[in-house]
Amino acid sequence: QLQASGGGSVQAGGSLRLSCAASRRLISSYAMGWSRQAPGKEREFVAAISWSGGSTYYADSVKGRFTISRDNAKNMLYLQMNSLKPEDTGVYYCGKYRGPGTQVTVSS
Repeated sequence: QLQASGGGSVQAGGSLRLSCAASRRLISSYAMGWSRQAPGKEREFVAAISWSGGSTYYADSVKGRFTISRDNAKNMLYLQMNSLKPEDTGVYYCGKYRGPGTQVTVSS
């Protein structure tokens, strides 16, 4: 249902454009987003876009550098990444955006 592509190696300050081919069912029904996971770290939110594309959301760490977009007619999601930094390194995932959630911490 999801196939991300466009990753690679780039020097700091460079750019990459990620693409995500999604199923018609996903792209036509849901807000979509990108997350990433750096080695040894938990997966983190990067960016999200509403179904219509009219609203976008970004993690503070990428705001102003990354741009998320979608083409529902082509069943595609994109992430334009500019001014890349070493801390942007990680595996990038695309998928349905489930919202920011809320932290629950249970102590004994």
